[in-house]
Amino acid sequence: FTSLPNMETGLHERDRAGVQDFVLLENYQSEDAFIGNLKKRFQENLIYTYIGQVLISVNPYKQLSIYSDAHIKEYKNKHFYEMPPHVFAVTDNAFRSLIEENRGQCVLISGESGSGKTEASKKVLQFIAACSGNQTTVEDVKDKLLKSNPVLEAFGNAKTNRNDNSSRFGKYMDIQFDFKGAPIGGNILNYLLEKSRVVAQMAGERNFHIFYQLLAGADETLLQELRLERALDTYSYLTDGLKGSVSSINDADNFRQVQQALSVIDFTKEEQREIFGIVASILHLGNVAFSEVEGNAKVNSRDLVVTAARLLGVNAGELEAALTHRTIDARGDVVTSPLNQELAIYARDALAKAVYDRLFSWLVQRLNISLQAKETRGAKSNVMGILDIYGFEIFQKNSFEQFCINFCNEKLQQLFIELTLKSEQDEYRREGIEWIPVEYFDNKVICNLIEEKHKGIISILDEECLRPGEPTDITFLEKLTNKLAQHHHYVCHEKAPTHIQKIMLRDEFRLVHYAGEVTYSVHGFLDKNNDLLFRDLKETLSKAGNGIVKSCFPEHELRSLKRPDTAITQFRASLNNLMDILMCKEPSYIRCIKPNDLQTPGVFNDQLVLHQVKYLGLMENLRVRRAGFAYRRTYELFLERYKSLSKSTWPNYKGPGGPKAGVQQLVKDLGWDDEKYRVGETKLFIRWPRTLFDTEDAYQAKKHDIAAIIQAHWKGLLQRRKYLKLRAQVIVLQSYCRRKLAQQAAKQRREAADKIRAFIKGFITRNEAPNGFNEDFIANAKRMWLLRLAKELPSKVLDKSWPHAPGHCQEASEYLHRLHRLHLARIYRLKLTPQQKRQFELKVLAEKVFKNKKNNYASSVSTWFQEDRIPKDHIQRVNDFVASTFGSEQLKYQSFCTKFDRHGYKSRDRFILLSNKAIYVLDGKTYKQKHRLPLEKIDFTLTNHNDDLMVIRIPLELKKDKGDLILIIPRIIEFSTYIIDTVGTAQIVSIVDRNSLEHNVVKGKGGVIDIRTGAEPGVVRDKDHLVVVSDV
Repeated sequence: FTSLPNMETGLHERDRAGVQDFVLLENYQSEDAFIGNLKKRFQENLIYTYIGQVLISVNPYKQLSIYSDAHIKEYKNKHFYEMPPHVFAVTDNAFRSLIEENRGQCVLISGESGSGKTEASKKVLQFIAACSGNQTTVEDVKDKLLKSNPVLEAFGNAKTNRNDNSSRFGKYMDIQFDFKGAPIGGNILNYLLEKSRVVAQMAGERNFHIFYQLLAGADETLLQELRLERALDTYSYLTDGLKGSVSSINDADNFRQVQQALSVIDFTKEEQREIFGIVASILHLGNVAFSEVEGNAKVNSRDLVVTAARLLGVNAGELEAALTHRTIDARGDVVTSPLNQELAIYARDALAKAVYDRLFSWLVQRLNISLQAKETRGAKSNVMGILDIYGFEIFQKNSFEQFCINFCNEKLQQLFIELTLKSEQDEYRREGIEWIPVEYFDNKVICNLIEEKHKGIISILDEECLRPGEPTDITFLEKLTNKLAQHHHYVCHEKAPTHIQKIMLRDEFRLVHYAGEVTYSVHGFLDKNNDLLFRDLKETLSKAGNGIVKSCFPEHELRSLKRPDTAITQFRASLNNLMDILMCKEPSYIRCIKPNDLQTPGVFNDQLVLHQVKYLGLMENLRVRRAGFAYRRTYELFLERYKSLSKSTWPNYKGPGGPKAGVQQLVKDLGWDDEKYRVGETKLFIRWPRTLFDTEDAYQAKKHDIAAIIQAHWKGLLQRRKYLKLRAQVIVLQSYCRRKLAQQAAKQRREAADKIRAFIKGFITRNEAPNGFNEDFIANAKRMWLLRLAKELPSKVLDKSWPHAPGHCQEASEYLHRLHRLHLARIYRLKLTPQQKRQFELKVLAEKVFKNKKNNYASSVSTWFQEDRIPKDHIQRVNDFVASTFGSEQLKYQSFCTKFDRHGYKSRDRFILLSNKAIYVLDGKTYKQKHRLPLEKIDFTLTNHNDDLMVIRIPLELKKDKGDLILIIPRIIEFSTYIIDTVGTAQIVSIVDRNSLEHNVVKGKGGVIDIRTGAEPGVVRDKDHLVVVSDV
């Protein structure tokens, strides 16, 4: 038996894993039986099932190990039904028909988004690549065919709410083979790219992959050249912003794959640079905003227009003008009119969509040039096509794109039924079996409803787009209703039954497709069909310096006076061309189904699958296939499998007539009546699956009896072989174990020696710089120092001692010392009382003013300042004066002092008082006020010597005072500090650096005070001036 069981082998497991071919389903008209069979197989990880030669593939949403080189080898050159259902079986059958019978082939892959169409097409290519030759030229072509996928997926695929890698375009790829079956070239056709996605996406969906790949994977140099930032929320065309990053998609890695693929497919560096420049320009265009001034649109951010113009290679001024103005050629009269804000936004979005759409078409053309067969002389040009196209779509909101996609599926369904019936008829005719006509739903009536000339929806849509006046989506809907209201497959709101009117909007119509009813919203039908790009924008892009842009917008397009075909007309033409291509080829079908909307493995939603089974027409296909006989097999294969059920054919049939006569003898011995089967030219036809099931069950029971005899002899031989092999293996294993143990012991000794050597070297160099050996010793020294430091930290703020640190810790020691000093200072500061804090503030003020400026400053540092320096026996009288005179003034300082007369310098005892507004001088005996000097009109002069002299400068306008006051004030630093603190500025006190001091007497006359140093400080009169002796 092979490692992979064939179809008949799996029949006895049908209750658990279902049947491998739906034509063997007994209740083939039951939808529940159909879905139940699919579900059984899905739960067993059997994702492939046949309907005849049609392959049904259920997306498992996980990796299955069924695509290895071993599986490819198993399926290569095998009969279609010889192996279980698989995409490799379909591909191998088509490939062999192409090479051996020279019949053109086509693999049609269909299904809705998320059903696995793209993956299926990759597996088809994988099998073809593995089965072809290995010559250098062949490898080059295979690489290009395989590498075209990442490029097309990057530019044509996007994340949708149903699929993280949804193809947003249809793709038909032709692969050309030589007579040896080696691929020599290829060609790709693309259909209906969903370009509206470029400018807007539904919530939870993304723009095309290439935008995210470029932002995530491009290096900084490329991003800077393109003026891009990695943040997704920077760009308006990436609707979901930062939510665009998806964990299941590695955009950066995919971008590198795209770059590699472009290089393999022979894209030059300049072409790649221009491609990424165009992609970046679209992102910048999306951020261009407009304002409206008096009805005219104005660009808000010209720098974005300049950047986009540079990347497209066009003039920035022309691009800005084309975005905000429109030129109309009306019968020779050229008129340029400004656009309003709404039309400017429309022009911007139309430009972005057109540039991206044409870039994608250019990419496909460029891929075709690279894939073109280089040498075809003397070779048979056999072609296999692979069609990967969007499946039938029914959304909550269906628009123009869904209309086109569903029209395409109607055409493909029509082709599918025609070719399936034709294939069945041809086989019956070849085998000489009577053909019984089959009734089936012909969806040609729906195709005609859509595409019939002058009457179909397409003609009405084009007519509405091209007519003069102001056509709208609503007028289009009205015209549809007027012309098609009586059609059985068209439903409008006005003439629909009441229960339908409740759920249909007035801007919607409904078509009854073969797959079910679909309601379409006409909103946007005309705009999307017109696909209008203003002439000014085309003209600007036709002059682009970017080679790709220039080739996408050729100048001859501007010179053409013919109106371009509408989008639906172009699509219908390309679709009809595709139908012509497919009709010329022998088709193979892969119908893809997604089991759930959650993209989760192991989940099978019966209703969702049934919906897809209906719109893929699988039940109709099964009914056609089962119209005659459920099972057919060549005589050779049938006889080879079931010959053990008859003594006449076991172990080999040796009678006349060959395998056909042997099969006839076998079915006679099995007791089949004539209604159960028919004998064809080369095949046996069995009408009912039950007949085959009974035969297979009998075979399964019989093979055990035959196998038991063989097994008895075979097991004895196997056991002898196993023993001899095991004995030889044990001997080898023992030698290897002994060798391994010796190696491990030697290794342990080496490692121990190395560790001891490293330890000794580390200890010797423990005081040196780190060298790879002494790190542990250094770390230990640091740890011990930190422990010692923690115990020996100074506890007093004036204690500047600090424990010694090893050399490796010097920098840390200095840093910690500084931090600890700051810490002690902070603790000391937080413990200060308000009175102490006030003293420190005054001391700091005194330091700022007098340090290094007055010699007796140092003597004032050690004692606290006091506000009251009046002797006790005078304090009461002074306080009485303050109480009676000061009023609202506040006393700041009071002290005893000595005043010297201006004439004769006679000394007199005085009391000096400082308030917040003035200086008061009182008589030392009578306590009467001698002077009141406002602080704002006087200033004070000191010498820099070690004396207590102060001269109060009194301005002339104070009439009561005659000249300056000369005072000797004990604790001169204290008094001066209180003055400065009261006034708030140090400028009121002047310190002179001279040996004499002038003072005013009266009426401009002045005197001189000499300053001298001596052993006994004091004040003496010397002739006509005063001598102040300061301490040395």
